[in-house]
Amino acid sequence: MSKNTTRCPWCGTDPLYTEYHDKEWGKEVHDDRILFEFLILEAAQAGLSWITILRKRENYRRLFADFDADKVAAFTAEDIERILQDPGIIRNRLKVVSAVSNARLFLQVQKEFGSFDKYLYSFMPEGKPIINHRRSMSEIPARTEISDAIAKDMKKRGFKFFGTTICYAHMQATGMVNDHLADCDFKK
Repeated sequence: MSKNTTRCPWCGTDPLYTEYHDKEWGKEVHDDRILFEFLILEAAQAGLSWITILRKRENYRRLFADFDADKVAAFTAEDIERILQDPGIIRNRLKVVSAVSNARLFLQVQKEFGSFDKYLYSFMPEGKPIINHRRSMSEIPARTEISDAIAKDMKKRGFKFFGTTICYAHMQATGMVNDHLADCDFKK
């Protein structure tokens, strides 16, 4: 990219953050493994900055079976203790335990809907992503009625660390919502 590349200002100049912004954020994803990855990562991020999680992403990938929901769902108490000993992730017991529990719930949703992707997109207007054309960061909400509805349903199903704000971040990360600013060179 040239020096004159325009990006959404939230990513700053950190190379890891700009790469994530340029190649992933807002890009439509329908692969359940990636949706599960962001389910784990967004829950781990609760109360922290996203760059903190991005810096630990490869450790999460290693410790959480390359984000294979079947394998994570089968984790035992011993697996959880092993994960909690690793300084490469956020060692919050509730978040690690919820990742395993959420994996089991994720599999139940897949079984009920055919895929987690179909479940998520059942909340979207006409089953399609929303492409916004916002002009400034102040126009980007932290939550929407759709993220409220998804988070409420997921809470009812037993998911933890997935409130409406985390849900909206998940929607942005996986392209259910494209909130790249209108003047961003990575809008599409």
